[in-house]
Amino acid sequence: MTQKKSIIKRIKIAKRNNARNKAYKSAVKNMMKKCLLNLQNHQDISGKEINNEIALAYSKIDKAVAKGVFHKNNGARKKSRLAQALSKISQ
Repeated sequence: MTQKKSIIKRIKIAKRNNARNKAYKSAVKNMMKKCLLNLQNHQDISGKEINNEIALAYSKIDKAVAKGVFHKNNGARKKSRLAQALSKISQ
């Protein structure tokens, strides 16, 4: 184990950031899964509820991109997949 204080601090910060990033990633993944399932079962759910779910997912994705958890292209791709699924059911 290292004895330098700066290295110990960097390890501690890396663990903290890793935990935060993991929380954001799992939250986005769960929201996307929930939205896609709601879009598949859109007969049971009103359009207003679906739009609210997608708005929440967009917000969470944007926050994750702003925090640096996702690259901006990755966030755009995730939002595009949700928009594509929404446009399929609205046709």
